[in-house]
Amino acid sequence: MKFLEYTPLDSLNDFLSHMNFGERTIKGCLEAYSCKHTGTDKKLSLSLEHEILDYLGKSSDTDSSSPAEYLLSRSSRKTLIYLVLTLYHMYPDYDFSLVRAHQFFTEESWDSFKQVFDTYMFEASKEWVETNGGNSLLEALYKTLDEVVKLSECEIYSYNPDCDVDPFLERGSIWSFNFFFYNRKLKRVVSFRFCCISNLVADGFLVDDVGYNEDGEIFDDMDM
Repeated sequence: MKFLEYTPLDSLNDFLSHMNFGERTIKGCLEAYSCKHTGTDKKLSLSLEHEILDYLGKSSDTDSSSPAEYLLSRSSRKTLIYLVLTLYHMYPDYDFSLVRAHQFFTEESWDSFKQVFDTYMFEASKEWVETNGGNSLLEALYKTLDEVVKLSECEIYSYNPDCDVDPFLERGSIWSFNFFFYNRKLKRVVSFRFCCISNLVADGFLVDDVGYNEDGEIFDDMDM
């Protein structure tokens, strides 16, 4: 996996890097990666493949909708490995256990992503229009993603781990979402994570952190 630099992503990241709305801050980050193996990727990829096969060998679940059923496909296993490798490159110091990680990948559609984005990024979208005018933030995001990974050819996945295994979670996190746009033909992935942080908790005014409440289901409606 190789980090790819794209000016359109940089422009959006500049805007998304720090949006302070008084008691809370909304942040977002887009990163593009080539799926071409580099350095230790080959060794790690082989190790992940062995973990998957070991998981399949121990699984007794024959339900057609089970994670094991999806992982019987080599193409599905390859997709999962690319996504996990992307996570490793995003957070090189974090130990992603594959058996735990694969339980949280869920296939999405642009409409389901749009619904989440419109709901949770409403304030950010309003700020974008006030600052930039013209097209909405979602339209700008769509145009940028289409330029980098050709959205019409993309598979979209979300990563929704429990809070105790979430490397994206920050102190004072109110909500957090992580999406991956994967173009199989281009062998390219764009990650998009966005979150809301309580400034009161982050600044130490409150004692208890606000927990992350998004529950991920194992391979819901997944069709890789």
